[in-house]
Amino acid sequence: MRNLDRRHFLAASGAAALLALPGCASLPSLSLTEAVKRLLTLSSQNAFAELMQPNGFFDSQVARISVPERLGGTRVTNIATAMLRSKPIQKRLLKQVNRAAEKGAELAAPVIADTIRSMSIADAAAIIRGGDRAATELLQNELGTALVTQMLPGVSKGLNLFDNEIINLVLSQVSDINFADISDDVTNKVSDAIYRSIGAQEARIRANPQATNDPLIIGVFGLT
Repeated sequence: MRNLDRRHFLAASGAAALLALPGCASLPSLSLTEAVKRLLTLSSQNAFAELMQPNGFFDSQVARISVPERLGGTRVTNIATAMLRSKPIQKRLLKQVNRAAEKGAELAAPVIADTIRSMSIADAAAIIRGGDRAATELLQNELGTALVTQMLPGVSKGLNLFDNEIINLVLSQVSDINFADISDDVTNKVSDAIYRSIGAQEARIRANPQATNDPLIIGVFGLT
């Protein structure tokens, strides 16, 4: 057996043996914390790799952002808002808010990466034995509202880049549209979508840790 293969085998075997101990009380917290961080890092990297592709949000069944009610809700008060609710314009608006989501994701990715590297994990064993998205939920709680705050400028910029003169004309005629509220709405939706995407990737890794080729992830999550 080559040295590299032997090291991988011993790392996986050692983690597996530790995990088999009753109650997980004797597991080395450093190893378990590192396993959770690797899980989150890989989950977030995979999620952003998909979301930051062209039309990444729009094409995603998990992350697509819906058009805010203020951009075509149920109340039709005049011709302008009736036009705003028309299918052609709603389709363009849907594309636009999802493009804006991509701008927000560009700002979110480094924040999430830095948070994962620096976060402390009080009970890594509980996260490992938790649900399919336990680590993602921990990350979301750790960040709180920081992700929304970080992404808001990017989303706002994306929403200001409507690429259709008719949409701009219609929007200019709708007096009760508050773009600050719309930006907040879309940014909160983007935040939720990012966590859904990371959570989906986490669940996928937990279901098949061997696919990661990471000996620590395999050793720890392969027996949960």
